[in-house]
Amino acid sequence: MIYEFEGKSPVIGKNAYIFENATIIGNVHIGDNVWIGPGAVLRGDYGTINVGSYSAIEDNCVIHARPGEETVIGEHVTIGHLSVIHTGKIGDFAVIGMNSTVSDFATIGEWAAIGEGAVVKNNSIIPEKSIAVGVPARVVGTVSDDYMALWKKYKENYNSFCTRYAKNLNKYNLG
Repeated sequence: MIYEFEGKSPVIGKNAYIFENATIIGNVHIGDNVWIGPGAVLRGDYGTINVGSYSAIEDNCVIHARPGEETVIGEHVTIGHLSVIHTGKIGDFAVIGMNSTVSDFATIGEWAAIGEGAVVKNNSIIPEKSIAVGVPARVVGTVSDDYMALWKKYKENYNSFCTRYAKNLNKYNLG
C-alpha cells in the first residue's frame, strides 16, 4: 500500500515494481526500475527516504529515517531480505546481506558488501569495495573484480523483475 502522510506523498519512478503488500509512507522517493519485495516497509513519516534507480529492496526489509534526517540508498543497490536501514547512506552497487542492520548515520561505500546478519553500528564507515561482517560489523576483506562481475548479473536479474512481475504475476485462486 502506498500512503500520503501529513501532505507528504511518495514519488515513484517509471517501471518501479512495488508489491501490493509492501508499505510506502510519506516522504519516500523511489527511482526508476526499483523492485520492492513483499512485506517491505519504507516509512518516510518524519524523515526522508531516497532509493536510487535499479535498486532492489527485498522481502520484509524496513527502511526509516530519524526526524528531519535522510536515508539514502544509491543506484544498483541490493538490500537483502529482512534487513533494516535506519538513517544510513548506502553507496551505489553496494550489497547489504540478508537480515543485516545499518544503523543511524552509518555510511556504506560503493560496491561494499555487508555480510548476512551483520550490524553496522551508528556512525560507522564501511569504505568502498570493502567486505564487512559480524556484530558489530568489521572490515575483513576487499571486493574482487570477479565478485563485482557476478553481482552485476544478480542485479540485472532483479532489474528484470520490474517488467517480469508487472507482466507475469497473477493471483492464484485455490478454489
